Amino acid sequence: MRWGLPWPGAESAAQAEAAGAAAFCSGEFADLNGYITCAEMASTKSAAIGPGIVYAFARSPFVHASSVRHLDKLAPGRVFLGLGAGTPRMNRDWFGVDAGRPARRMAELVEVIRAFLHAENGERIEYSGEFYSIRADILAPVLGRLEVPILIGAFNRRMLHTVGATADGVLGHGLFTDRWWTEVVDPALAAGAAERGRDPQSLKRWGWVITAIDDADPQRAIREAKLQVAFYLTVRTYDSLVELHGWQDQVAAIRETFRSKRPDRIAEHVTDEMLWACAVCGDSAQAAEMLAGRTRLPETGFLAPPSFLVGNRRRAEYHAAAIRFAADRLG
Repeated sequence: MRWGLPWPGAESAAQAEAAGAAAFCSGEFADLNGYITCAEMASTKSAAIGPGIVYAFARSPFVHASSVRHLDKLAPGRVFLGLGAGTPRMNRDWFGVDAGRPARRMAELVEVIRAFLHAENGERIEYSGEFYSIRADILAPVLGRLEVPILIGAFNRRMLHTVGATADGVLGHGLFTDRWWTEVVDPALAAGAAERGRDPQSLKRWGWVITAIDDADPQRAIREAKLQVAFYLTVRTYDSLVELHGWQDQVAAIRETFRSKRPDRIAEHVTDEMLWACAVCGDSAQAAEMLAGRTRLPETGFLAPPSFLVGNRRRAEYHAAAIRFAADRLG
């Protein structure tokens, strides 16, 4: 596994690159813009940089494409684009946009973004689909074909099928287990690729890996990794993974505790089996054992510290520990 990090800041990123980091990615939330973070990431020297993910439907294809072109000027040849659909509630209530039929909408969005990125100067950009209709005659000499990998933060089968049919790869969630990669992700990617006559082996399989390493206080690291796993599992989008592993009782308890306004207690319902399937945590020795026990890690894995009920200083410590660990164990 090549390794990278969610953006840890310029100073830590320089240390990570020196230790062998291959990529950095940005997340996005109400106080964090993925593309602005990517502009900060352009200060790196050789690693791939890109959003992982930005909310796909909150922006037009034009805005996505122009952002990618701008980033490529700052970090030529190093940019990737990670798109995520977001939840129906977020699209409706936060962004004020229609996100019905998200898999088909995402497929069209990828196609339109590519049309903007592949256009040569003087070429009219036209697209007519169910969700997007574009007739752009951009007369300024600012275009020229640009090849940028487009990855989709896909989880369930329908969106994974869309990745196989249209995108350059998948950006896996931190909950992805070995079984999920093998029994769900690979078959869905292959089915989507077959539909379009594409080679599924050419698709990138990148993803986040929940990583919390603390040699001084490994129990706290384990608890905070469990908190992150539990927080993710409060979302019903991931129920198909829960059912695959038979974790329904534990997840029901997590959600009941979360609804009772005791979010600090949800980690109590995450079993060791659940933790070892999803995370790398504890002291360095246990983290190495957990990593070695995984059979289907992402090709490029972003070692992501827990964020739920974890402060910025603590997350910075996890970033530093992940860099040391990766330098020793991953090269």
